[in-house]
Order: sequence, then C-alpha cells, then structure tokens
Amino acid sequence: MKKVGIVMGSDSDLPIVQKAADTLRAFGVPFETHVYSAHRTPAEAAEFARGAESNGFGVLIAAAGMAAHLAGAIAAQTTLPVIGIPCQSNTLDGIDALLSTVQMPSGIPVATVAINGGANAALLAVEILALGEPALAEQLKAKRARDAAAVLEKDAKIAERI
Repeated sequence: MKKVGIVMGSDSDLPIVQKAADTLRAFGVPFETHVYSAHRTPAEAAEFARGAESNGFGVLIAAAGMAAHLAGAIAAQTTLPVIGIPCQSNTLDGIDALLSTVQMPSGIPVATVAINGGANAALLAVEILALGEPALAEQLKAKRARDAAAVLEKDAKIAERI
C-alpha cells in the first residue's frame, strides 16, 4: 500500500495533524510526518514533494496557517494528489489560510478541507488510496455504516425524550 505524506508548516499545527495521523492509523494506512515551511525551508519542502512518488507515497497532505502556501508549494512539485488543511490562527480565524489554500491557479490543484479539518483530510487520502486497495474501500464502507448507525441511534433517543 502507498504511504501518505503529511507535511505541516510549523509544529504549532501538530494538534490538527494529529487528527489526520490518528485517522490514518485507524485504517492501517502507513504515513510519515514532517515539518517543512513553504517560506523558511522551501528547498526541503520541494525536495520532499519531488521525491514523494518514487519514495512510495500516493497522497500528500499539507497543513498550514496564515499565508498557507505550503499545499500549493508542494503541489507545484508533484503530480500526486495534494490535500490542504488550512489551520486556524489568531489572524482572521483561519479564513486567510482557507483562501490561500483553496485559491490555486489553474493547472496546480489542491483539494482543500475545512479549517482544522485533519480527520477529513485523512479520510480523503484514504478514499484516494482505496481506489486501488479493495480492502481499504471495504473499511471505508464499514466506517460509513457505523457512522450512520450512530446517527440513527441518536435519532431514536431524541424521539424517546421528546
């Protein structure tokens, strides 16, 4: 199975990245995490992205706040799918990061999840990998069924209370 690469622009993004790591771990998807900045370590970020496919990665996740150029900088160096996680900061509550991540120029796409959406970024990565991994696809279907059952259980409890 291909690995998922998770890159965060700063170690302050770790709480969001931890949600992605936990989700990938729950599905048994191998991953690596790194701290590379689009602005402070651009050569290292580019080198990681350029070598990702040959190093066994199938999807890359990039988490960054504020200017949030990391996902785009990574995507510019690879044809692997890149998922951006805009991270909330004290500046504009993460809206700046969301807009920086989602507004990519034509030809360099970045899939973007919600602000602080680490778990969804990992689930999207799992969905992409599941295209070539039938067992992973079955795990996703089972998770969706469990999630639906949990909602229906809550529905029944609310109906009893009201």
